[in-house]
Amino acid sequence: MGCRETELTVKRFQHAMRAAYYERDRERGLMGTFAWLVEEVGELAETLLKGDREAAMEELADVVAWTFSIANLLGVDMEEALRKKYGVDIERVSASEC
Repeated sequence: MGCRETELTVKRFQHAMRAAYYERDRERGLMGTFAWLVEEVGELAETLLKGDREAAMEELADVVAWTFSIANLLGVDMEEALRKKYGVDIERVSASEC
């Protein structure tokens, strides 16, 4: 089937987060934004303890979103960071794996 132009990628997600939230995150500041991330991690922990998969899915998305907000504030390219840390080579993923 192959990858579509509308596939969610790390880079697209980071750009979307920056466009939607950067100004608000910048006004809140790095530590304020980090505090929101910590709160979301706590909410994720609660859903895991309850065994609520749907709620966990929502909280996981929040944790990722706040992580990307912090990356944007720091000027960190998350795709580069993931490749550097985990050796992820997105271009090597075959079209059938998209």
